[in-house]
Amino acid sequence: MDSIDKKIINRIQSNFPITSRPYLYIANEFGLDESEIIKRITNLKNTGIIRRIGGNFVPEKVGFVSTLCAAKVPEDKIDSFARIVNKYKGVTHNYQRENAYNVWFTFIASSMKKIELRLKEIAEKTGINKIINLPSTNVFKIKAQFKVS
Repeated sequence: MDSIDKKIINRIQSNFPITSRPYLYIANEFGLDESEIIKRITNLKNTGIIRRIGGNFVPEKVGFVSTLCAAKVPEDKIDSFARIVNKYKGVTHNYQRENAYNVWFTFIASSMKKIELRLKEIAEKTGINKIINLPSTNVFKIKAQFKVS
């Protein structure tokens, strides 16, 4: 990563331009060509530095509910369990923890009933019956922006 890549990363984390050509907008800010910005962002994505580009929405404000789930998964089944969980539309994060409940994931859907049905399906498909559903009661949002220098 050079200094321009770092500037791009810092620029696109928040306040991404909402326009038909956001990369042209950023290119104009930096005095570069749009194709150069696209090429750099594509490279950052292909190398895994950028995981995704997309909006973050508060589920409740757009008519959805979200929950945090924790599963107790035997070590030798973690990869297969994660693959099955990750196939579900609405799973936004899936990560491992050092705990008896060692696989955690977030789930967003149009209703808690749908989430509960999907968790039951996951349990049936994986044979993992120890999945707890931890719906939020109070949401505290923080802005996660990382200054790359």
